Amino acid sequence: MSLTRAELARMVDHTLLKPEATRADVEALIVEGRALGVLAVCVSPSMLPIHAEGLVTAVVAGFPSGKHHSLVKGAEARLAVDQGAREIDMVIDIGAAVEGDYNAVLADILTVREAIGPSAILKVIIESAALSEEAIVETCVAAERAGANFVKTSTGFHPAGGASVEAVKLMAATVGGRLGVKASGGIRTTEAALAMVEAGATRLGLSGTRAVLDGL
Repeated sequence: MSLTRAELARMVDHTLLKPEATRADVEALIVEGRALGVLAVCVSPSMLPIHAEGLVTAVVAGFPSGKHHSLVKGAEARLAVDQGAREIDMVIDIGAAVEGDYNAVLADILTVREAIGPSAILKVIIESAALSEEAIVETCVAAERAGANFVKTSTGFHPAGGASVEAVKLMAATVGGRLGVKASGGIRTTEAALAMVEAGATRLGLSGTRAVLDGL
């Protein structure tokens, strides 16, 4: 991959989702994000509102298990948008995808899409490491049908693991450029980040952003 440091930075959601994160930590994240030239900061909904001029504010919903009721995910996402979030990263009901109930996956995503309205960006976290290839494909199809803007590999909290090059390739092939693909979870080196981009990722979720960018 031939990307400059600045080009890679503009693909990054600079992320802080640790349960023990404080407001001071979020303020430091924003300052660092501006200094690094990233596109967005991604935080927990309880941290809103934040003042992150020059950066996109992304917020998670139904995080990290995805086992929240769809209406709760929708309400959480709507509140986040009302408090300034421009992007929502929602977690699907992973169990529904595992058992092949893709209509339930579709309904879950649709509920959040309708709750946040058409102007907010919706990223759908599928937890790819926990799914079969068939489930990855069908879940991406459901996300597209529901009006999502991105499919995203992982929360980074699942014991099955985070992003993989193979999952990103499959997701990118399924959505065919019609949706973005966000690789997230366990991407800690420049080489790993570039491999994800080469596989088809159009956005990266990173918590160790500085270390990744320093490789360029």
